[in-house]
Amino acid sequence: MSAFRTSGDMCAVLLSYVRPLDEVDAQLAAHVAWLEQGFAEGVFLIAGRRQPRSGGVIVMRGARAAVDAVMATDPFVASGVATFEVVPFSASFAATPLHDWLS
Repeated sequence: MSAFRTSGDMCAVLLSYVRPLDEVDAQLAAHVAWLEQGFAEGVFLIAGRRQPRSGGVIVMRGARAAVDAVMATDPFVASGVATFEVVPFSASFAATPLHDWLS
């Protein structure tokens, strides 16, 4: 297994649903559109549902303040169906394909 050193501010975001799934699902189309925009802008790197389905995980580029601002615009968060926790980190290593993509 090879890994390359890399650098840059990143954050892992843990979304937690705080309302019933039918209320979450009512916001799903808007949330997916928001995710697609973030990927198109190069801000989001990875996103997916938590297992079991209790929220989601997003890995994002950027420092904490910028990530907080972006997350406030998530339809899940803005509608009150989810809360989020931000875990800032500095990327030090990445697998070869990720390193090339992050550079």
